[in-house]
Amino acid sequence: MHGLTKSGLLHPALLALGGSLAVAASAQIQLPIQPVPMTLQSLVVLLAGIAYGPRLGAATLLLYLGEGICGLPVFAGFRAGPAALVGPTGGFLLGFVPAAALAGWLAAQGWAGGFWRSGALFLAGHTVIFAAGLAWLATLIGVE
Repeated sequence: MHGLTKSGLLHPALLALGGSLAVAASAQIQLPIQPVPMTLQSLVVLLAGIAYGPRLGAATLLLYLGEGICGLPVFAGFRAGPAALVGPTGGFLLGFVPAAALAGWLAAQGWAGGFWRSGALFLAGHTVIFAAGLAWLATLIGVE
């Protein structure tokens, strides 16, 4: 344990764990829209990037995805397992990682202050999530 605290890994690891739990909790607050439920996840994903910065924000979302792949019920509707990443929600879930990184980077550039700049930051982050999700859905249903 001394090695973890000396190298400074414990604090970021705990932050990432807390962030991944917040994303998991926000996944359960949803509107039952099919085939992809609308949840509060995207808001929490972007807040993780803003609060943690691009690297730890992205790492937090990778941890979240890893938890779900390993069978923890962290995805919307308490789903778990790799099937969530190959189903209709897969693109949205995978889009969380670059969206958190982008939000963190934009925040570091000063885009988290003020109404219009913050709005642009959230729009950019959501655009990444939706672009990944819609591209994945189009592939699944065969849209050309």
